Amino acid sequence: MNWAQEELATVDFGDGRLNRRGQRLVERLAEQPMFSIPTACNGWAEIQGAYRFFDNEKVTAEKVLAPHGQATVDRIRAHRLVCCIEDTSELDYTGHPQTAGLGPLNYKRRRGLYLHPTLAVTPDRLCLGVLAHHMWVRDDVTHGDPTPRKARAIEDKESIRWVDGYRGVLKLAADLPDTKLIYMADREADIYEVFVEAHESGNRVDLLIRSMNDRSLAGGTKLRASVGQAPVLGLVEFDLPPRDKQPGRHV
Repeated sequence: MNWAQEELATVDFGDGRLNRRGQRLVERLAEQPMFSIPTACNGWAEIQGAYRFFDNEKVTAEKVLAPHGQATVDRIRAHRLVCCIEDTSELDYTGHPQTAGLGPLNYKRRRGLYLHPTLAVTPDRLCLGVLAHHMWVRDDVTHGDPTPRKARAIEDKESIRWVDGYRGVLKLAADLPDTKLIYMADREADIYEVFVEAHESGNRVDLLIRSMNDRSLAGGTKLRASVGQAPVLGLVEFDLPPRDKQPGRHV
């Protein structure tokens, strides 16, 4: 049994042939992840099989990732500390105008969808796998909704993905009593509702979130002033390349 068969041993598309084809296709694409499907596959028959696989209504992202998610949890059990990292990526298919089911990205002219995974990684940077994912397409009609953000419930905002992600890590922590989980996210996750979830759960999962807001702390102090007075724990230096109209610089 190769690694793909072992990783997807419990995959269930309701058809044994689909199960085997899925395992074989995962193996092919993993061998050459930067290549297109025709280039990664071995021969015309396998290419046709790959496209038929993706076109099959029984095949969904949830079913593909379910056995991998369980295998990821099993790998987590062997570690005392694991970081659960979230971020959002744009899948840009602007160059495929005939593709159906796409929505606007940051500009209406750019078309694609959004992917928001939760990645399990050890402090030694060993990637254990994808725990969960949230995928969505923006609606052309509601893109640029004029309703003020503060007037909308969190459930009606794309920001709910951060709250759902933290809830997922909380649920996982209940099943992993011997492993400490840390929820890590970029500054988009610096929202009140995430901290409410953490507080109401008894802070069972620690948060490490990049600051976007200078929040008030207990005792009347402010976050950034308090951090500025704390001892320096480490320093990272690197050269930031130029982007947009900003020149490159040493950071």
